Amino acid sequence: MTKHELLVPAGDMESLHQAIFNGADAVYLGCKMFGARKFAKNFDNEEIVEAIKLAHLYGVKIYVTMNTLVKDDEVDAFLSQVEYLHKNGVDAIIIQDFGMLCLVREKYPNLEVHASTQANTSSKETAELFYKLGVKRVVFSREMTLDEINSIDTPIEKEVFIHGALCICYSGCCLMSSMLGTRSGNRGECAGSCRLKYSLEKDGSIISKNKYLLSTKELNSAPKMQELLNSDIASFKIEGRMKSPEYVGFITRYYRNLIDGKPINLEEETDNLKTIFNREFTKGNLFSATKPELMNPNTPNHIGLEIGKVIEVTPSKIKIKLSKPLNQHDAIRFLNSGKGFIVNFLYDKKDNLINSATDICYVDNKVDLKENDIVCKTQDIKLLTDLKKLPERKVNIKITVNAYIGKPLHIIMSDYLNEVEIFGQEVQSSINAPITNERLKDQLEKLGETPFISTNTSINMDNNIFISIKEINELRRSLVEKLIQTRTTPKDIVTKNVTFKPISNILTNYRTASITTEEQLLTCLELNINRIYTEDESLYEKYKSNSSIYYKIPRCTRNPKQHQKERNLISDYFIPNNSNTYISDYPFNIYNSYTLYYLEKNNILTNTISVELTEYEISKLIESYESKFKQKPNIEVLVYGRVENMLIKGNILSLNNESYNLIDFKNRVFPVYFDGVNTHILNYENLQLIDSNILNSIPNIRFNFFNESPAEVIRVVNNYNKIFF
Repeated sequence: MTKHELLVPAGDMESLHQAIFNGADAVYLGCKMFGARKFAKNFDNEEIVEAIKLAHLYGVKIYVTMNTLVKDDEVDAFLSQVEYLHKNGVDAIIIQDFGMLCLVREKYPNLEVHASTQANTSSKETAELFYKLGVKRVVFSREMTLDEINSIDTPIEKEVFIHGALCICYSGCCLMSSMLGTRSGNRGECAGSCRLKYSLEKDGSIISKNKYLLSTKELNSAPKMQELLNSDIASFKIEGRMKSPEYVGFITRYYRNLIDGKPINLEEETDNLKTIFNREFTKGNLFSATKPELMNPNTPNHIGLEIGKVIEVTPSKIKIKLSKPLNQHDAIRFLNSGKGFIVNFLYDKKDNLINSATDICYVDNKVDLKENDIVCKTQDIKLLTDLKKLPERKVNIKITVNAYIGKPLHIIMSDYLNEVEIFGQEVQSSINAPITNERLKDQLEKLGETPFISTNTSINMDNNIFISIKEINELRRSLVEKLIQTRTTPKDIVTKNVTFKPISNILTNYRTASITTEEQLLTCLELNINRIYTEDESLYEKYKSNSSIYYKIPRCTRNPKQHQKERNLISDYFIPNNSNTYISDYPFNIYNSYTLYYLEKNNILTNTISVELTEYEISKLIESYESKFKQKPNIEVLVYGRVENMLIKGNILSLNNESYNLIDFKNRVFPVYFDGVNTHILNYENLQLIDSNILNSIPNIRFNFFNESPAEVIRVVNNYNKIFF
């Protein structure tokens, strides 16, 4: 049977303690840089070392998130941080950036690397590529079902999110935040665009007004735990590095008990969970949730637990009919009004102050509530107080004693992985006050506040021997210190020099275009566009005799190899193992020259760099590539067109084949459509680099045409031709 690791988040040291002592097998946390939760407290280098030592003392692993995209001028700092972590005993690094992943695997061959969920592993082919590159574990896309994950037969370890917040965009690979400003979700700076209000427009008419149309509920797999336990998933992952220490403690204990099969009242514990944090719960894509089960268009915030109804409102008091208990210092929220406060004063029918209530009660009207409403508890003071008391956690050890007259006292202490020993004084015979087996055992097992408890103490001894209690205590303390040191001392690391060889043919002054209609395709052919990308398979088959036509393989398909053609534009990692031609699309989000190099090394002919890069950053990437690899990069740069901000599994907006738009609070209009499998949200405006100073320095330019007419296509291409040529 598969041993299922419980992997828990920690945004600070207090959360780390909650995770460890409530039963986590492993904890993931972030440094001050290069983690996908930049606004968590995170850990400085000294705290990281402290965290690793504490965790290892209790047999808990530490994984550090280095899962942002990395710019060329950050690579040295990135590698320096990785080496620091490696030297101090980190158990694994979690990486998104393909170039950094490959570079770290080559430079530090005995450092365990996990592919982040933002590497978007959605297929067996992607998992196989990462395994080929030496990655130990992949975090599968949160859009995959359990059946899909189970069907992937691969030696690579599987990690799956089972609880917490869900990104609505595939694997969190979202461009919305960066396209609307300067905060990249792929750089740990997500502005939470999916948690804002939008209106849905169809043919000029609003069909849904000011709703949280992209806001998901919280994933909760507890009711499906047995199905998870029957899988070959190696690690069950909890989301929540931005959550409170109390949340971390509760959710760790919650799933620890479920995994271990301990009897719990699931309904009662779910109620407790609702007071800690919830946006309502969903079984998620993991268990094929439908749109109503997945989305919460009413609020993006913590809802709490429904505990009653307001039955009367006066200017001074709110009368509540309770269905569940309310205590002084609990926090409540009125569901419809959105108002709330901490209950500092709680009254009975006679206006007496009380500590708790279970039926009719009164609270001060501190929020100027006007109407009757639903009452939700958003903080349970008794539960929070209980959670602050860390439970005891002990490491099972074995103690073996050899005590024979005329030989030094010999004691061995083992945690079943490590073994330490110590020798004492020569054992003497005793006639008047011999030590007994039981007394020796009792003294050795007095481990007190140490992390250890002996579950197997074996005494091998002669009869009628003398050993002083003082000596036994001193030897026990020394052994404990030695075992602690052994458990917390990092192993030696291996570092290799990495060399690079030029590997690609350079294509220059190429113009490429992604099209959506046959008219656009024919217009691009007339304009002698060098490569034309279409996701319409029928169009590709109709025109594939023309070598400039490429098929755009659908993003996040479960079977990318089955979709491949003679010439392909790809957005997911997999191993091209034939003579076909492959171009990478901008969802690869290429930020640095190393990613370019390693993709070329894996048979990708040309790569489209990230649309998140500024003109200056594009120039620096080109400059860095030329410096490192002594040749020009074979890249495409998107200079015109609609960027796809989000790709979302399923028809979450209930769209048909007609024209729709999402409209945000600034009245920006985002085209949105459903292709039969996924929902696509495009940016509100076209990317334009017509005035850029870099056009003459980039080898190949790319256009994305969405709803442009043939005349508009001609105008755009000719405008760029004047500069590019």
